[in-house]
Amino acid sequence: MRIEVVLSPTLYDGRNIQLHHTTVAVDVLRATSAICAAFCAGADEIVPLDSLEPLPEYRERGYTLAAERNGEKISGALCGNSPTEYLSMDLRGQRLAYSTTNGTVSILRAASSERLYIGTFANISALSKMLALDKREDLVVLCSGWKGDPSIEDTLFAGALIEKMFQQGCDIHLINDAAIMAESLWREAKNDLYNYCLKATHVKRLQRLNYENDIRWALTLDTCQIVPQYINGKLVICASAD
Repeated sequence: MRIEVVLSPTLYDGRNIQLHHTTVAVDVLRATSAICAAFCAGADEIVPLDSLEPLPEYRERGYTLAAERNGEKISGALCGNSPTEYLSMDLRGQRLAYSTTNGTVSILRAASSERLYIGTFANISALSKMLALDKREDLVVLCSGWKGDPSIEDTLFAGALIEKMFQQGCDIHLINDAAIMAESLWREAKNDLYNYCLKATHVKRLQRLNYENDIRWALTLDTCQIVPQYINGKLVICASAD
């Protein structure tokens, strides 16, 4: 299995692995964490959108609007981008139209992948077990970062996932420096992930917005056994992860 880490969606089109690969999209703070939380709260499906313009149309079609820009919920949306908010809600049977600053942009950038999964620390063990089922499939880990820049927390997740794939017994080859850097960064941070991430600019941004509970939940491993998958324009719970 070749593994490539892409540190920003702006770099995705220039990746080395172009054909026949699986992509894991990650935005630890907070889109992919919130997606996992929404499914844990009972959501049926989530439609990722990279702009706000389609939201009124989805509202007319009966979707619940979930949208955020620059860390804050937009006017008219029931939900924003807070995983702890989703976990406090009953979303059984609901379909979400979901747009965020960074995470949904990454998901849609990778929509042409053979398989596209959602990853975060909350579901990292379930995700790695599922990825290991096909050890021949090349893997691209797409980090969302922040508005085109890499982020510490997403890079750390990539390194943690690489370690998990080693632990699953996969024959792994890291094919770019970003993957090597991610693995090294994870070894440095893994024993105290929260405190290591306090230096991250997006952590500081969310702390200023009083989202400390979200930060702590998003940086906790294995609180969720759900693996969302992008299929035909929407995110659903991957059947093999049930």
